[in-house]
Amino acid sequence: MHTSVIIFWSGSIAVFELSHFVEEKPLYEQGFILLPHLGTLGFSIGGGGEITSVYSYFLTGVGHLFSSTVLSVGGIYHAVLGPERLEETTDAHIFSYQYQDRFRITAILGAHLGTIGSGALLFWMEGVYLGVYDTFASGGGDCRLVAHTRI
Repeated sequence: MHTSVIIFWSGSIAVFELSHFVEEKPLYEQGFILLPHLGTLGFSIGGGGEITSVYSYFLTGVGHLFSSTVLSVGGIYHAVLGPERLEETTDAHIFSYQYQDRFRITAILGAHLGTIGSGALLFWMEGVYLGVYDTFASGGGDCRLVAHTRI
């Protein structure tokens, strides 16, 4: 549920900022928190660091709102309908475990660490092979792709 609240905040604030977005003013003059960070990802940024379209920002905000809904339903299920303690479930349950079962605990920890490591590897590959964006370098300017070049 805690993750759901955090994701709901980011999605709702992004949509709120979009509803107050004025194209003629810079983002820092409008007091925005999340739209500048979405801009640093290089979405819909044109020459001079100007936002060319807010559609990708809207999709990001709405995607966060839908994700928070799914996580909320899961949290409510676990709070109301799910077992009170996963240790007391039967062995046929996919999430059942005992702390004494070292293999099961190690497998759960390994799955989480492997997923996080895969995500970190994908971010590294994106930065090395596709490059990263430098949107607001040296007081504004064009959205530049910073990529590895061989001399």
